[in-house]
Amino acid sequence: MENKNDLQIKKFKFKNITDNAGFSSFASAMMAIFFGLVFGFIVMLVASPPNAVAGMKYIILGGLGRLGDVFYFATPILMTGLAVGFAFKMGLFNIGASGQYTMGMFFALYVGFMWDMPDSIHWIVAILSGMVGGMLWGLIPGIFKAFLNVNEVITSIMFNYIGMYLVDMLIKGNGTMYKSTTTRTNYLPLESQIPSLGITGTNVNLGIIFAVLIGVIIYIILQKTTFGYELKATGFNKFASEYAGMKGKTNIILTMAIAGGFAGLGGAFAILAPSGISGSSMTYEPINMIASAGFDGIAVALLGSSHPIGIIFSAIFISYIKRGGTLTSLVGYKPEIIDVVIAVIIYFSAFAAIMNSGLSRIIKSRFKNKELSHIEEDEPETTVKSKDDNTKEEE
Repeated sequence: MENKNDLQIKKFKFKNITDNAGFSSFASAMMAIFFGLVFGFIVMLVASPPNAVAGMKYIILGGLGRLGDVFYFATPILMTGLAVGFAFKMGLFNIGASGQYTMGMFFALYVGFMWDMPDSIHWIVAILSGMVGGMLWGLIPGIFKAFLNVNEVITSIMFNYIGMYLVDMLIKGNGTMYKSTTTRTNYLPLESQIPSLGITGTNVNLGIIFAVLIGVIIYIILQKTTFGYELKATGFNKFASEYAGMKGKTNIILTMAIAGGFAGLGGAFAILAPSGISGSSMTYEPINMIASAGFDGIAVALLGSSHPIGIIFSAIFISYIKRGGTLTSLVGYKPEIIDVVIAVIIYFSAFAAIMNSGLSRIIKSRFKNKELSHIEEDEPETTVKSKDDNTKEEE
């Protein structure tokens, strides 16, 4: 039998765990993933009952045989996820990650094709130029928000389209970068490609390592530095932070510029990657279509609760089930089935606060009932005297 001291210790530890923000984020993400997979399985049952189990098996286990591709495709959405999540911390919705991604990709392509420099630093400069391109495209909505109070969602959406059409026009007009017979960009010179990690048949490269390191650094900045504290404080309450002496307008501009830089890096990491085929590289086709990586970044940020470390894992997870989802076509399903699963996962992620509250109440109520039963067993029996009994004793 447990004594009261043991129960006090358990209660203390339990409270620390359930009230921890990391536990809440992790629990809500797991619940969202579970409901998303269940819903996807139901859709598969409706579409083709005999193949539902095989299809779900591909989604859950298919990525294990394609880990190189998982990490390659996780790299750009990890960076766009950081772009969206970092802005969320400031109370801003950076829906313009697609435009920033595209602009970063163009800057990286331009440096890769048009600049002559030593082979050892060419790819590094191309990556950094991609970051600069994204920062410039994120800076403009930040300036509009800071000085004119124009909603960043509106300007970011507009600059998605402006960036897309501008980049497509510039690429098609450049004979060195664009090959009209294939309607795609040419293969990048080897010296401007990011070094591969050596996994045969995949595009995975040093970009994934850089992306993970950036996520860890952003976590340290947000949690351990004055700059990070100011950004979060401004996001919680702009007026209170300004009253405390923080520079609200400067922080808004910096946040959008940094977020744009992350998305730009995502574009650079994607386009500068070596192809799995020797002598080739990744290419871009200017077809007037907004890059999906920016919107995938929103999903990654939501699933990761805008936490830099959570974003790293959510990007890898989404890339993983997407790679597995492409294999569902082997049993007769359309590849879009995985988009349905991801959409449901993100839908439930948006209700993280509600799910966290419900889960916490269920666990706490069960723990409380167990605690009360232990206390009742330990307490001695007592006799409650009625008012009439007391009167008789006095007589």
